[in-house]
Amino acid sequence: MSEHGEKTEILASHYKEIINVLGEDVNREGLLATPERVAKAMQFLTKGYHEDPEAILLKALFKEDYRQMVIVKDIDFYSLCEHHMLPFWGKVHVAYIPNGYITGLSKIPRVVEVYARRLQVQERLTSQIKRCIQNTLNPLGVMVVIEAQHMCMQMRGVEKQNSLTTTSDFTGVFNQAKTREEFINLIK
Repeated sequence: MSEHGEKTEILASHYKEIINVLGEDVNREGLLATPERVAKAMQFLTKGYHEDPEAILLKALFKEDYRQMVIVKDIDFYSLCEHHMLPFWGKVHVAYIPNGYITGLSKIPRVVEVYARRLQVQERLTSQIKRCIQNTLNPLGVMVVIEAQHMCMQMRGVEKQNSLTTTSDFTGVFNQAKTREEFINLIK
């Protein structure tokens, strides 16, 4: 059996037990395949643990004498809150100012995806994306803004349906208010 198949089997056995503990009959027709389906879904939703985001950026690293802001905005993401393992999702906006090197534009959303496909908190997700780009491309600065909705706030706890959480993190030239303001105006 492959490692993936073995993990699926182990996870499925745990989900079967969880369903039993919750008071459901795992032998009921509608639930027979649920433990395996959930096991496979969880492996997909956490596949970012097995991917290297810096390697993704380095695959498309190009020498370029461009020193203006590069923005990739409205990157959709889906993640799981590490506190309740419920979804949170939204948009990521990333800007960097190159310092001799650029990366392929599609690589920025791929980096977002790697970190989002882990058990997360929005604050860490924001900082991890920023650090990865800063460490790999060594730009003059990086800024990341994430706007997200959290099911742990919407369907349990305070049950606030229209709440939106915004986080930001930045380095280098984005420490200057003028540069941050330019980015914020461009992503509106």
